[in-house]
Amino acid sequence: MIGVPFDGYGRAGHQARASGALRDAGLRDAFDHHHVIDDDDLALPGPDPSRGPSTSLINEPALLAMTEALNRKVGTVVGAGRFPFVYGGDCSMLLGIVTGLRDHVGDVGLVFIDGHEDTMPLDVSEDGEAANTEIGLLLGLTGRLLTGELGDRLPALRPEQLVILGPRDDAWRQQFNVGTLADSGVWMAPLAEVADNPAGAGRRAIEQLSGQVSRWWLHIDLDVLDPAEFRAQGLPDVDDEPGGLTWEQLTDLVMALFTGPGSCVGGSLAIYDPDQDPDGVGAAQIVEFVRNVLVRPTISP
Repeated sequence: MIGVPFDGYGRAGHQARASGALRDAGLRDAFDHHHVIDDDDLALPGPDPSRGPSTSLINEPALLAMTEALNRKVGTVVGAGRFPFVYGGDCSMLLGIVTGLRDHVGDVGLVFIDGHEDTMPLDVSEDGEAANTEIGLLLGLTGRLLTGELGDRLPALRPEQLVILGPRDDAWRQQFNVGTLADSGVWMAPLAEVADNPAGAGRRAIEQLSGQVSRWWLHIDLDVLDPAEFRAQGLPDVDDEPGGLTWEQLTDLVMALFTGPGSCVGGSLAIYDPDQDPDGVGAAQIVEFVRNVLVRPTISP
């Protein structure tokens, strides 16, 4: 278990508190009957709400430290034959995870479940949040002007190593003239397709990926859920994008992934804001989801 106390807007709380709040809600106990090494949260610099000089992204010192730490930790754990579970923070954690798999493990695919495609170019990013950009950076479709250590790590993923399930951000991307990854050779099932048949979409995704790689990483951004189902996503006082999956649909989707060929080598779960979950209902939903959907199919006692 690897906790990530990172907030993409450089705030002291919010997603930076997610890992601790989930542990308090019993996340470790979700892995009952398994030998669990519960690492402390990553040690990251204090939050910085300004945009950094080498990436133009918010909270750059913590972003770079998180990328370095996850690169090393995930690579080491998978290389040792164990199953890392990374939780907290946001989707920018994939910058460390995916580069770590490439650097220390070899070819590993990425199953990316998210309400967004996360390909915003740095030069048109209106807010500088890294979690809107990481897939484009990993693929090398954006970020060519990056300098420093992050630029040196990228790109780290080929289109055929990636499948995307659940995006519903067409209207938002069109505001910035950002196209869809479906036109760049990435296999994708958008929200309507997944919602219509979650299990079928999951099986098709793994069948597609297995033709390219035998191992894969599972990443779940909880903003793939309908805000009516999971309110502790997005920004406070900003309306979340309507629509999205129900918990039941997300459960069916993820369970179906494990019925196909190939093996899941690790998982990550992001975008939980405990400041928007004062009664802890969202945290309890996440813990139950992890216990029933992620732990039992992926990790043998």
